[in-house]
Amino acid sequence: MKHVENWIWLPKKEYQNEQTTYFSRFVENAETKYTVAEFKRRYEFSQRILQAELRFSGDAVFQLFCNGEIVGTGPACVGGDFIGNDRVRDNFYAFEKTVCPDCRELDFFARVQLTPYHICEYSKGHGGLMLSAILTLEDGTKQTVCTDESWLVRKNGAYVASRIFDGRISADEYVPAELTPNIWNCITAPIPVRDERNCIENGEILLAPEEEKTVVFELDKIWGGFIQVESRGQGVVSVDLTCREIAEETEPERLTFLGEQSYRGFFLHSAGNLYVVAKNHSSAEASISVSFIETHYPISEEAFTKTSDSELDAVLETCKHTLKICRQTHHLDSTRHCEPMACTGDYYIESLMTPFSFGDMRLAEFDLVRTAIMLERENGRMFHTTYSLIWVRMLHDVYMLTGNREMLLQCRRALALLLARFETYMGEEGILDNPPDYMFVDWIYIDGFSMHHPPKSLGQSCLNLFYFGALESAEKIYQILGDVDNAEKCRAQKESLRGAINGILFDKEKGCYFEGINESAVVRSEWDVATKRYYLKHSNILACYFGVCSDEVGRDLIDRIMKDEIEGDYQPYFMHYLLEAVYRLGLREKYTVQICERWKASVRECPKGLTEGFVTPEPGYGFDHSHAWGGTPLYSLPKALMGLEIEEAGMKSLTLFPSLLGLEQARAELLT
Repeated sequence: MKHVENWIWLPKKEYQNEQTTYFSRFVENAETKYTVAEFKRRYEFSQRILQAELRFSGDAVFQLFCNGEIVGTGPACVGGDFIGNDRVRDNFYAFEKTVCPDCRELDFFARVQLTPYHICEYSKGHGGLMLSAILTLEDGTKQTVCTDESWLVRKNGAYVASRIFDGRISADEYVPAELTPNIWNCITAPIPVRDERNCIENGEILLAPEEEKTVVFELDKIWGGFIQVESRGQGVVSVDLTCREIAEETEPERLTFLGEQSYRGFFLHSAGNLYVVAKNHSSAEASISVSFIETHYPISEEAFTKTSDSELDAVLETCKHTLKICRQTHHLDSTRHCEPMACTGDYYIESLMTPFSFGDMRLAEFDLVRTAIMLERENGRMFHTTYSLIWVRMLHDVYMLTGNREMLLQCRRALALLLARFETYMGEEGILDNPPDYMFVDWIYIDGFSMHHPPKSLGQSCLNLFYFGALESAEKIYQILGDVDNAEKCRAQKESLRGAINGILFDKEKGCYFEGINESAVVRSEWDVATKRYYLKHSNILACYFGVCSDEVGRDLIDRIMKDEIEGDYQPYFMHYLLEAVYRLGLREKYTVQICERWKASVRECPKGLTEGFVTPEPGYGFDHSHAWGGTPLYSLPKALMGLEIEEAGMKSLTLFPSLLGLEQARAELLT
């Protein structure tokens, strides 16, 4: 039997203004009426249902329940960027999940938010719910049920806006749902639905008549999750609930209840504690029960690395936990920012951390394919130029971890478009000279210039070095695919670029690389930045990482970087490339543990989650503490302890050269 993809929504006649919405939060001047629709359908059978194979989706965001239990939330992120959001994206995803109800009835309930709110949420522009269930009955026969006009739907006006609930506004009466044209044509997501649990053990707050209470619920870690509150009483109870990683100011969920009511929010919060102000506005006793429903990608196996250094182990534990919460329906940069698929630099590092922690690489593979769809849509263009190049590196490295050749084939056209686009950015001297931007390098400021959006004088060398790395990975990918001509083309381009980088961007007198040609830099102060050449750690780290310089020069550069003889600082993100360079150049025993030491102070300060950076990039900026891009010790340390090299794709063949790296003892595990 096959699944049926019928989509239903609120009937147009009664709800003319609640049909359509914008495609994403990035659409300028977008206006839509915030709407939450609730659906229900009860099926009864004469036989017991042994198994129900479900396929489901919703636009823009949904919660699905069966027999009172959560089935899943979603949908899977379609994989957007910071550009191209003025038109609808082609792809949309359904989840599949099998449940075993072992009873004679199925009672479905779904809640769908029409409007995309987080920047990683996307819509096809119209509200909808789809569910299909293939049932196996106790006599072995099968039956299919699906969303259709027999389902009931209502608008729940108590959901006033994102993070605002007013239970004094009654939900509409249920009416028959209306079929809506299938504009989604869902692809089945190759990942499971997320797990979730309530991580507040005792969330009850008792309120005397007219009493106001402030309660702080401390969580054991920083988690990503949803607010759920149940109210019991006779009158009005108001609740302001603020999710904080530590003690920062964030926008609360403002909830008002009338009598016995419940609320579950759609907004994914990042919380280390919940600051709750609850007031009973009635003359009778009341109570509320607060839950924080933490959610993450399911975990079936775990790997652990343990050493004789307890503080180093605490760093690894914090890195691992932060990776755990950043694995949602796509990798997140952090559960506080929830950025879209555009942050490839983050997701590349997270994918490398995964074999040393949770092992399931399907999310990384899915991110790569969704990014390929993005690249095809934009003719090889991504908002972050460096991140589009890192995608090529990630594509090869994830293939080596998984052996999934089909993934390479799915991404082949995007790879060709990306490489063709970068050829148009080449200047007469043989280096990238006219790209649309030079971002992203690092989350740090140099002379008042952001390395997030650096000028040419601060970003050109890094972009060229990432391009070198992309050509090197593309050459390997084409070799794997048996495309000899394109492999040779990438090899020739790579070697030509190596010569140009070393001839133009390397200062022989100083014996190091500089960050870029300064002819087009912008003057932003009384000094003329156009006359200044920057010599920073960033380009020199990348030259060592990619092997653009000789190993002899590379080892000298690393020594000078570690002695702080080359200027500049860098964030945890860029330390990944430093650790990779150290490993490639045979310096792991000398520097790996020393570099990882830098994480100890921030983990001592906040063991609940991983801080976004070590160096405050600008006055007043507050780092989040749920940022997995800085978790490279979880990958770099066990890799260095093992001396790991993957010889054959899918980890079918490995080479190990173990070393204690100066530690007294260590145990490192890898999920192959």
